[in-house]
Amino acid sequence: MEGKTFSHLLQGKVAIVTGGNSGIGKAIVEYLAELGAQVVIDYRSHPETTEEMEREIGSYGGCSFGVQADVSKLDDLQRLIDSAVAQYGRIDVMVNNAGVETRTSVLDTTPEQYDKVLNVNLRGVFFATQYAAKQMIAQGGGGRIINISSVHEDWPMPGNTAYCLAKGGVRMLTRTAALELAPHGINIVNVGPGAVATPINDSTMNDPELMAKLNAAIPMGRMARPEEIAKVVGFLASDAASYITATTIFADGGIMHSSPGL
Repeated sequence: MEGKTFSHLLQGKVAIVTGGNSGIGKAIVEYLAELGAQVVIDYRSHPETTEEMEREIGSYGGCSFGVQADVSKLDDLQRLIDSAVAQYGRIDVMVNNAGVETRTSVLDTTPEQYDKVLNVNLRGVFFATQYAAKQMIAQGGGGRIINISSVHEDWPMPGNTAYCLAKGGVRMLTRTAALELAPHGINIVNVGPGAVATPINDSTMNDPELMAKLNAAIPMGRMARPEEIAKVVGFLASDAASYITATTIFADGGIMHSSPGL
C-alpha cells in the first residue's frame, strides 16, 4: 500500500466486498478504502492476509475489518450483513465478488461441481443482494449493489459451462432485481471483467504459449490489472454513477468483440 493516498469520494459510506482478500476482491477493498469508504472484507480462508490488509489500510487513514463468511451458506451471509451493521451502523455498497469455477463441460460436470459453482456464483449473489437490499431499505437512503460478473454472462466459454450458466443468471438477476429495487433508491450494476492478472489465471500466465495466444485475442493486447476493475467499482459506488442501473459495464480490453477481420 506504499504511496497510497486517502480520498474523500466515498467518505461516510460503508461497503462490503465478498471474496475480499485475494485477486480482484482485494484490489476492490483497497481502492474503496482509498476513496474513504469503511470496508468490510469478507473472506473464506487466509485470515492472516485479511489482517495484513487491515493494517495496510489503517496505515494511511483507511478503515476496514474482516469477517470470515462462506457466501454459499445463508447463515454466514446474514452474519456478514449483521456484522457490518454492528460495526459501522449501515450498509451503502454491497460488492458481490466471490466466485469459483471448475473448468468443466456439460458432459463431465458432476452434481457436486455444479452445486459448488452455482451456490457461490449465483445463489450466494442472489441472497447477498436480498439481505443487503433489506438492510438498505430499513435504514433508508438507497444504496448500490455491484456484482462482479464476467464477460461470460454473455459470451460462451466451452469447457466452463456451469460458470457461464451462473454468470448468465447474475446478468438477469441484476436486470430484474434492479427494476424491483429502483423505487427504494437502490441501483444494481454488474461489472464484467475479461481476462485479469490474478492467481485464478496463474496456469495461463505461467505458460508463455498460452499467454501469447490470449494476448493476441485481446484487442488491447494484454490482460487487465486487478486495480483497473477496482476503479470501475469505485466509479459505480460513487455519486458519478447515480443514474446507472440494471446493466453491465464490461471491462474486457475489447475481447468480446475481437474479430479476425475476415
